[in-house]
Amino acid sequence: MKEIVILGAGYAGLRALHRLQASKGDFHITLVDRNNYHYEATDLHEVAAGTQLKEKITYTISDVVKPSVTTFIQAKVETINREAKTVTLDNGQVLNYDYAIVSLGFRSESFGITGVEDNALEMVDIESAEKVYRHIVGQMQDYNKTQNPDDLKIVVCGAGFTGIELLGALIESRAALAKIAGVSDTQLEIYCVEAVTRLLPMFDEDLADYGISSLKNWGIKFLTGKPIKEIRPNTVIYQDDKETGTTKELSANTIIWTTGVSGSQVMEASGFSQRRGRVIVSDNLTDSDFDNVYIVGDVSAFMNKENNRPYPTTAQVALKMGDYAAKHLLAQLRGNEIEKFTFKSLGSVASIGNTHAFGMVGKSAVKGYPASFVKKAIMDKSLFATGGVKEVLAKGRFDLYH
Repeated sequence: MKEIVILGAGYAGLRALHRLQASKGDFHITLVDRNNYHYEATDLHEVAAGTQLKEKITYTISDVVKPSVTTFIQAKVETINREAKTVTLDNGQVLNYDYAIVSLGFRSESFGITGVEDNALEMVDIESAEKVYRHIVGQMQDYNKTQNPDDLKIVVCGAGFTGIELLGALIESRAALAKIAGVSDTQLEIYCVEAVTRLLPMFDEDLADYGISSLKNWGIKFLTGKPIKEIRPNTVIYQDDKETGTTKELSANTIIWTTGVSGSQVMEASGFSQRRGRVIVSDNLTDSDFDNVYIVGDVSAFMNKENNRPYPTTAQVALKMGDYAAKHLLAQLRGNEIEKFTFKSLGSVASIGNTHAFGMVGKSAVKGYPASFVKKAIMDKSLFATGGVKEVLAKGRFDLYH
């Protein structure tokens, strides 16, 4: 009997698990994750802003594990030894495998900027997202006592996809937060500091302008073309003038870091040839030197041959990778071959609140409420791909009309 390990129960890992568990074969699966639950990483901004409870975007991993085929171990992966075909866990266990699917997820990337780890809030998992919300609420409560204007300021560092969705969710929760502080919602100041001036390059300018203009009209204050140089306690230092290098300070008691992510540090610790925790994979999503090791999701860099750049680490790509890795692994077990992995984006939609969104579906642009309908349908489809019908019925987004 062959032993398959799946490391990480994110989008790619659980999609691979579903495909393998649905197939008959002489193999056993060991699934490893540091949590006993799966969370929809694309919805973390809602937990951080307080517009969704964590229970809405999580479900227990045991719900999707078939004990007759799969053993689930809750532990952190420390290292992967590809030569010995072993995985070392933080609980002291050492797992042996014949095939490994590595889908270990992401971490926040500071890009070497001083003070980020100590003075900014990250948003990379359920715990950190909840910490962001608790912190914001704490500042609102503090304002009631101290009248400190910086309690009412929130700075989002980075205007990428995640940052923009977080800004939209913060606008949605602004009235509730203001009520805690005992002020009008217009007194809450929400800033976004970003190094580039052309925001959301994954969308055409018309769509990107729609999203940014909407946020500006709702009160978001954008500081674009302002690279962040340092994060000090309750202060963002940014370059105000490119020519002179002059910097300015923006004070706020809530600073949230969303400028980018890297793959798991396990990839570096295990000696993979990686950059920022991502490994360039073969056309079969395997390690270039070990065809029994699949690398998928946030730790995988699959090159887009049209621009010679890796595809972005989205849930859509991760689900496709997980599904393909399982199919290719099954083909290896049966001595068969299948076509190489290819990816064609079905589009991308960014939410800016519960009833507003914008993006592309296929070749069609969608904006406003219709786009929010599409976004929720996409979220439900993703939930089905990892959790099946049961989780969609329990956690699905069916508030499509409001």
